[in-house]
Amino acid sequence: MSATLTEIAAQAGVSVATVSRVLNGRPGVSADKQRAVLTALDVCGYERPGRLQTTRAGLIGLIVPELSNPIFPSFAQFLESGLISHGYASVLCTQQPGGIAEDDYTELLLERGVAGIVFVCGLHADARADTERYQRLLRRRLPIVLINGHRDGLEAPLVSTDDEAAVQLAVRHLASLGHHRIGLALGQERYLPSIGKKAGYVAAMTEMLGPGAVRAAWIRHTLFTVEGGHAAAQRLLDDGCTAICCGSDTMAIGAIRAAKERGLAVPGDVSVVGYDDSPLMAYVDPPLTTVRQPVRAMSQAAVTSLMDGINGADPAPRRLSFHPELVVRSSTGPAPR
Repeated sequence: MSATLTEIAAQAGVSVATVSRVLNGRPGVSADKQRAVLTALDVCGYERPGRLQTTRAGLIGLIVPELSNPIFPSFAQFLESGLISHGYASVLCTQQPGGIAEDDYTELLLERGVAGIVFVCGLHADARADTERYQRLLRRRLPIVLINGHRDGLEAPLVSTDDEAAVQLAVRHLASLGHHRIGLALGQERYLPSIGKKAGYVAAMTEMLGPGAVRAAWIRHTLFTVEGGHAAAQRLLDDGCTAICCGSDTMAIGAIRAAKERGLAVPGDVSVVGYDDSPLMAYVDPPLTTVRQPVRAMSQAAVTSLMDGINGADPAPRRLSFHPELVVRSSTGPAPR
């Protein structure tokens, strides 16, 4: 039993004596430390004592898209770390085509009595989706936070990256290298990140290359996947683009693959810029120039907003927009002559 107490104490960041007091119902333990111990029990896989099993205040739902895109595991990791520091454990719900839908996950989390939910790139990022699902949660005073994808009229805390600024950074970088035929590969048109990135592309192309610099054929919507990037790049290369801005790093990997299949050198014949700066992008071939989302800072802000809601405080400001950062590596170079 002492080994178990030691493990729980290490996970909770408290003493073994504190763990013993909580498990035995003794006084003298603060609410924060008690919550940390209960959360540690959940994380370590131990069953709570019977008198504590109905206490679910230590659980937070995280609903994220499929984990094949490495940026989403990064969000999950930093969100989970932030929640643990506040004494909460996360219940991770990942979506995939044909799997459990976001609304069904939400109902499952409500049945478990979670104290709040964080939605990462969920249906709130779909311009065609009904926001009533989130309004219902707000009416029942469940604290929620939305990451990436603002919807007007939805009074929930939002943490996002400035998508317009992100693509503007990419286009300016490519234009400074002499590229004039710059294509844009994005996911589905209905998603707000795609809408923002397209607006930033049009603005930057006009700013750097003048009116009429944008051609409709140079904007391709597919999927935010390797296959989507590959398909979009095929069309953009057919249209003579010497550089491609991608809506995600996974799309950029697909674009590089499409170029290499044609015998083109990256960046000698075509330059490629990604978006996210997800893990390992410095180690692909060639190392990927990309626009970095500040995932750690965004996750910390999301956790802070959620804790404000749980503690009854009104988060201010309600919308937090983070500026992206251009990370130049080896996938971009001067335009070919």
